Amino acid sequence: MSDNIAAARADLAPSGTLQVGINFANILLTARDPVTRAPSGVALDLAHEFGKRLGVPVKIIHYESAGGLAESASKGEWQLGFLAIEPKRANEITFTAAYVEIEATYLVPPNSPLKSLHEVDRAGVRIAVTGKAAYDLYLTRTLKNAELFRTAGAEETFKLFVDEKMDALAGLRSQLEIDQEKMPGSRILPGRFTAVQQAAGTPRGHEAGARYLAAFIEEMKASGFVARAIEKNNIRGLTVAAAAKP
Repeated sequence: MSDNIAAARADLAPSGTLQVGINFANILLTARDPVTRAPSGVALDLAHEFGKRLGVPVKIIHYESAGGLAESASKGEWQLGFLAIEPKRANEITFTAAYVEIEATYLVPPNSPLKSLHEVDRAGVRIAVTGKAAYDLYLTRTLKNAELFRTAGAEETFKLFVDEKMDALAGLRSQLEIDQEKMPGSRILPGRFTAVQQAAGTPRGHEAGARYLAAFIEEMKASGFVARAIEKNNIRGLTVAAAAKP
């Protein structure tokens, strides 16, 4: 075993088990078997491969929102997590470079006058969004005029959008495509207001583990592991992220 692996294992799995935080609300990167509830997905494939590299078993810690996963970083519940890069989260988490990118945009109701992304940020426009998602944090920083209305999850957010007759629904393009089918005549606006960068991370203070994890993610992209995981899990809407700049 190399010194780097030994140091990373001592840093991230001192008990002999690697605890991995996974946000199961992200349907592009995770799934559960409808019968057995066994977890699967791109993030799970990476987690188990990383555990294999360290030579330790993996214990999956389930979270039902990105916010819940991020907010638990300082509690010692996990040593490896998979979630989107966000400046606010970086106060508690050391992120790798992204391994995939996911487009975020808006769904608008039938007969909406909104035709483009820039038209959404106007006074009086009401946007439904899942609270503490990476795209919510981005919109919170960048919107100047439109108002955000938050809920706890994608289903609740779509219900709010419909029930309150809101002007736009913010979300990942893949989720919005599902929502669009439930609202005939609705439209997904062209383009994207951001590309959510999904990465791996460790709670702050795990320097040896973070260094080895960063190199691991770059290897997984370069070797085609991430691309094969996307294909194996039959996922649309994911793009393998570019290599990190040296």
